[in-house]
Amino acid sequence: MRKILLAAATAAALAPCVALATDGYFSHGYGMKAKGMAGAATAVAQDAFGGANNPATMAFAGNRWDIGVDWFSPHREASRTGSGPAGIDGTSESGATSFFIPEFAYNQMISPELALGVTVYGNGGMNTSYPGGEIPSASACAGFNPAPGPYNLLCGNGKLGVDLSQLVIAPTLAWKFSPEHSIGLSPLLGYQRFKADGLQAFAGFSSDPANFTNNGYDSATGWGARIGYFGNLTKEISVGAAYSTKIAMSEFDKYKGLFAEQGGFDMPANWSVGVAFRPESAWLVAVDYKRIYYSGVKSVGNPSAVLVNCAGGDLSACLGGSNGAGFGWQDVGVWKIGVQYALDASLTLRAGYGRSDNPIRPEDVTINILAPGVVQNHYTFGATYALDKESEITGAFMYAQKNSVSGQSLFAQFGAPATTSEEISLSEYSLGIAYARKF
Repeated sequence: MRKILLAAATAAALAPCVALATDGYFSHGYGMKAKGMAGAATAVAQDAFGGANNPATMAFAGNRWDIGVDWFSPHREASRTGSGPAGIDGTSESGATSFFIPEFAYNQMISPELALGVTVYGNGGMNTSYPGGEIPSASACAGFNPAPGPYNLLCGNGKLGVDLSQLVIAPTLAWKFSPEHSIGLSPLLGYQRFKADGLQAFAGFSSDPANFTNNGYDSATGWGARIGYFGNLTKEISVGAAYSTKIAMSEFDKYKGLFAEQGGFDMPANWSVGVAFRPESAWLVAVDYKRIYYSGVKSVGNPSAVLVNCAGGDLSACLGGSNGAGFGWQDVGVWKIGVQYALDASLTLRAGYGRSDNPIRPEDVTINILAPGVVQNHYTFGATYALDKESEITGAFMYAQKNSVSGQSLFAQFGAPATTSEEISLSEYSLGIAYARKF
């Protein structure tokens, strides 16, 4: 029990260090082994990251702890064309391109049937930092923003961007109710941090302009739960399923004039199902399907076009209102397939492919200059090398192919020419290493 308490304390110490992500703003995988297989882990019990993937797998993970770090590099671009005499065309690249993300997990078998552990994982990726000054002073931005230019891509002043980080600490209890089947439960303790800069041009659409932009970091906490099932149907086939409730978060008071429901920003509900095949002892093939309900969080899922209703006098549709404008993200489905091959007793190789729906529609491109989470195709590779019977090193690499979305600018609804359009794009790389020890 003392080891478990120490692990929980370590998890709390990592709280400020959270991950960026690729399935919308969820990670493509949790734990370095899962990352090497494109995140396919719902029906696989290879490490102590069950609190993020499937709590029930912890009953089969044994006594172990895993710790590692991932280098994550997103590359984001945004441009506007077709504004003609309005003069608000421009192009910019986000300068935030390098992040180091720790990971940690611990599991201990209290009895042959009962496991207790803790997993620390994060989400994010709504992190952009455009330098500003892309649009000259002599432009239509002056009609949206009374402050003198030059202006950023959203007609605000100075740098433009947002920074959202989400961390979850998941204490986990798993129980083998029969020799080959288990269930698990993870209370989810959430922490998130956010700031926004350069949105001054939209202050007139805010229900609380004083708590809208350039207020530095604010934080919020909340809780939810994940439940899971895992079963070995035969020696060759295992299955798994997991469901996470929405994590109900406290409000961002400094940005209650930006996010719907006076600063609300819950973490969305999601579920996954998976199956793993072992055609022979050296091979493992895992397939997962995951569903993420971004539309269930108003500040994320509400369409940005409801700002037109705000301009027409519907205060509930204004930024920060009870049904205020959001990023317009749709629910997404994600397919993940991973392959693992044990080359010998010491070296195991992995590869994977993940395909995610694009949460962003063309009509919501303007606001998603702030959060262009549009990548869909993920290619991964990984390997584990056993140092001895108790310890191992695992590495993983991910490449998310560049994808773009374009659509008519929201500025066209407020006086800019109908030909005004924007394009956002994103590509990503990650490279990580982790050390694990069994005990």
